Amino acid sequence: MKSVHNTKKLLCISTVALFLIAISLFALCACDINRDSNQQKLADSCIRIHIRANSNGSSDQSVKLAVRDKVTAHLENALSSCRSKQDAQKIIQRERANLVRIADNTLSAHGFSYKASIRIDNEFFPDRTYDGYEFPAGNYDAVVINLGSGNGDNWWCVAFPPLCFVPDTQDGEKIVYKSWIKEMLDKLFN
Repeated sequence: MKSVHNTKKLLCISTVALFLIAISLFALCACDINRDSNQQKLADSCIRIHIRANSNGSSDQSVKLAVRDKVTAHLENALSSCRSKQDAQKIIQRERANLVRIADNTLSAHGFSYKASIRIDNEFFPDRTYDGYEFPAGNYDAVVINLGSGNGDNWWCVAFPPLCFVPDTQDGEKIVYKSWIKEMLDKLFN
């Protein structure tokens, strides 16, 4: 009699354990589906920027940052009136030659003979958080600028909406603006 009671007890515990495991697996799958959905929504709404240095040498890495500063300053101005990804894509397409010229001029001013190339592509980016907004890993449309061979470490951010272009104050604090950009980001992330 005791063995039948123990068997029933073991069967009941096993059933509860399997039920809890099934619920946990379902919750994990639902999170992945929601994460994929959020990533796709962001990918459909933004354009990333990716600048690849010629090499990992300190001078190549340093000039990459100088190119970044010049290119992002130009894009900040060029994209300031954009209200959609489609608007931004048109302007970036129109500005391609200017972006290459800016990068080449910056390289030349720093004594480099290699040139820059640009393409607009769909690339994989890892997880990244910008000013509290999480961009899940996934494929995003991107402006890709290779400096020389483009084999060095890279820098990336979001060109539209312009998350890379929020200026810092002298003490390093971010200036926060109430703007359509923040409203758009809040809508995307909520």
